Amino acid sequence: MPPGMRKLIEYDHLSIDGRFSGDDWWAAQMQVPPNDEHMAYQLRLLENAAGLVLGRATYETFSTTWPDMTGPLADKVNALPKYVASTTLTETAWNAEVLPGDAVEAVARLKEAGDGTLLKYGNGPFSRALVEAGLMDEIHLGISPFVAGSGDSLLSGIGATFMNLTGVTDLGNGSLVLAYTPAK
Repeated sequence: MPPGMRKLIEYDHLSIDGRFSGDDWWAAQMQVPPNDEHMAYQLRLLENAAGLVLGRATYETFSTTWPDMTGPLADKVNALPKYVASTTLTETAWNAEVLPGDAVEAVARLKEAGDGTLLKYGNGPFSRALVEAGLMDEIHLGISPFVAGSGDSLLSGIGATFMNLTGVTDLGNGSLVLAYTPAK
């Protein structure tokens, strides 16, 4: 990245069949709790983070759970500024602000606003729009060893987008993190 340009990294937690939500997903995910390697990986992602980029649904879920958590990971997440894509939120808490105007254009401006990384959690239409706009620099997929069978699919509805594998991390509990960069 050029100096003064932030990198945008998305982290998604998935089942082997590419699902990131659903009743069966949550029940199965509870069988693969985060271990020390997973926590260390998350801390490395947050090491140079200048802020979190979140869609409205992820923000609403995170803002009701993370503020009550403690520990090194929670301390870092809670302290970071949060930038939320929403056309319906009028108020925020938890060190957050709604991105003004067009959220994709606002993220482009955030990327130009300094060094470090912007870390995005959650997946959905906002993620798809960021990938399609060429703003996503890396996508890290935490793959857990279960098949959900139903639920939302990663980047649903996106057109053909080719990715280059840039890293594989074994989390030691049957889970892997696959890091990709969109092919330019």
